[in-house]
Amino acid sequence: MNIPNTLTLIRFLLIPVFVYSFFYINNGNIYAAVVFLISGLTDVLDGYIARHYNQITKVGILMDPLADKLMIITVLLSLWVKGVIPFFIILIVIIKEVTMIIGAFILYKRRDIAIPANRFGKTATLLFYVAIIFSIFDWPYGLTLMIIALLLALVAFFIYSIEFRLYNKRQ
Repeated sequence: MNIPNTLTLIRFLLIPVFVYSFFYINNGNIYAAVVFLISGLTDVLDGYIARHYNQITKVGILMDPLADKLMIITVLLSLWVKGVIPFFIILIVIIKEVTMIIGAFILYKRRDIAIPANRFGKTATLLFYVAIIFSIFDWPYGLTLMIIALLLALVAFFIYSIEFRLYNKRQ
């Protein structure tokens, strides 16, 4: 267990803290937004430390995006429950993410390979963070940003699918 993997574990633990803040604390939007931003900062920090200090592990390559996906899906579900965003956004994100997790698991088991996130995926994640903060505070253009992030995520998924096929076909 290295520092980047510990930071990833912390991100998993922040998920229930977000939910509690968002639903059970009066005016919890601020606390929930802070928890969400801390999650994003630890994501950036663990990636930097892993690359800079050569602490990249296969566990980290698999668990880091899982922590991100679970946090984003949890937050999107929370926003939907409060009536802030429409359900179709969550549905598309969940289908995409579950498909990617299954694909990553298959590729890892068959080939001992983990495909890292591509630029579109990283940009989509950043834009989801911005859109979510806008949505948490009910600022203008939150939904528009969310849809743009969703479209970028679908582009990343398309690229990931091509890479999955290429890696999976190799002997």
